[in-house]
Amino acid sequence: MRLAINVDHIATLRNARGESQPDPVTAALIAEQAGADGIVVHLREDRRHINERDVRLLRELITTKLDLEMAATEEIIKIACDVGPELATIVPEKRMELTTEGGINVIDNISLLKDTIKELHQYEIEVSLFIEPDVNQIDASAEIGSDFIEIHTGIFANALSEEEQFDELDRIRIAARHAKKLGLGVNAGHGLNYSNIKVFREVKEIDEVSIGHSIISRAVFVGMNQAVKEMIDLINFR
Repeated sequence: MRLAINVDHIATLRNARGESQPDPVTAALIAEQAGADGIVVHLREDRRHINERDVRLLRELITTKLDLEMAATEEIIKIACDVGPELATIVPEKRMELTTEGGINVIDNISLLKDTIKELHQYEIEVSLFIEPDVNQIDASAEIGSDFIEIHTGIFANALSEEEQFDELDRIRIAARHAKKLGLGVNAGHGLNYSNIKVFREVKEIDEVSIGHSIISRAVFVGMNQAVKEMIDLINFR
């Protein structure tokens, strides 16, 4: 299981005072040096954290993989095609939400997403769709040419009981296996942290996890390098 680091929250802290520090690009480079397999950023329409300068500098400087989370809007698609990340992850985006609240409904947005995937593919950008662990959504993702899915793990992460957590983990495992049978790559993310990753790492069908908030929070106390290494050790523990 690979680890991609989301550095959005570094940008949130920077923007809180309208300053230039802390720099999410610097955080991304430290994360790479600590062993991260990729960097994730969400370029929102309202630019509440990551901005175009961040995305373009990351494209120039990081040496692993750039995963650009994005809504399927004309403006953001154009930027993605110009920048050229290795992966574009299409997510639903609501103006008032604090963070992404759930997976995109592929079935209800077939035409838009199919056209988006086709355009990104023309620029040799692989595409992932951020969805719930639902086989019908996975089938739709495969049908319109997505390369990956990213399974929304929020319900698992926010489970109030061990029974609820394991029920959702089974749902995720079934979804991941189904996606693999269809030839899709399988990523996962949202709410994963140093505690629940110990259970989640047993889902062998997951290729990569995207983690941001918990690692950035830990980095406040121990530094980015150590926070990333601690998560990598937990993922790789046997």
